[in-house]
Amino acid sequence: MSVSFVSCLLWFNRVFLRNACGYLLLFKSRHDQELKRCSMAHNCLQCIKYLMFVFNLLFWLGGCGILGVGIWLAVTQGNFATLSSSFPSLSAANLLIVTGTFVMIIGFVGCIGAIKENKCLLLSFFIMLLIIFLLELTVVILFFVYTDKIDKYAQRDLKKGLHLYGTDGNIGLTNAWSIIQTDFRCCGVSNYTDWFEVYNTTRVPDSCCLEFSENCGLHSPGTWWKAPCYETVKIWLQENLLAVGIFGLCTALVQILGLTFAMTMYCQVVKADTYCA
Repeated sequence: MSVSFVSCLLWFNRVFLRNACGYLLLFKSRHDQELKRCSMAHNCLQCIKYLMFVFNLLFWLGGCGILGVGIWLAVTQGNFATLSSSFPSLSAANLLIVTGTFVMIIGFVGCIGAIKENKCLLLSFFIMLLIIFLLELTVVILFFVYTDKIDKYAQRDLKKGLHLYGTDGNIGLTNAWSIIQTDFRCCGVSNYTDWFEVYNTTRVPDSCCLEFSENCGLHSPGTWWKAPCYETVKIWLQENLLAVGIFGLCTALVQILGLTFAMTMYCQVVKADTYCA
């Protein structure tokens, strides 16, 4: 009986040790797999981290450049390219300043979020960029849907703005009309006669003249440009529609790339926190 008992005890020990070793090996294997998975996730996170940092650094520098140009225009040219009387603040300088500021803020949030691997900042960057992208998409869709109404409103507003030409405090509008009429060789919004209502006489600004000279706008209509500025600029935009489309497409791709970087890195940070904590 004692021999049988000892034999059973030895057999039990062998089985127990074998199973214990098996469990230890299984645990070690799973632990090694987890370590390998964490290492791969960490390497992937580092790669995305630096790519996103460089992307947002360029984004931020671009915003600095846009803001700088806007400030330069505001200081040197006043309200340059202000054509609307209803929206006097809608000048090229102000648009560039606002755009540059937004781009700088978004780029800064993206840079800090990437380098710090901060989930809150990464999600904030994603949401801000997504809102801007959706707003731009909405504006484009509304523009194509209401093109005719926008055309009529724009022409009416531009004609109203002609009455501010040459008046005190409207140097931006005056400069903008002078540059457009000179460069595009046009006169007035829909016709050179638009200026007759402004001056209450048969007269146009000197920038409407075929050959510029002092008070040449008082000469006969035969010495003035006849093309309407609104249609001329519109035709120019249509002729350069490919360039405008490429610019819009590149802008959209940059934003989509930023969204992809932000969400990918956010998911990688969450995964690293979950599995490798």
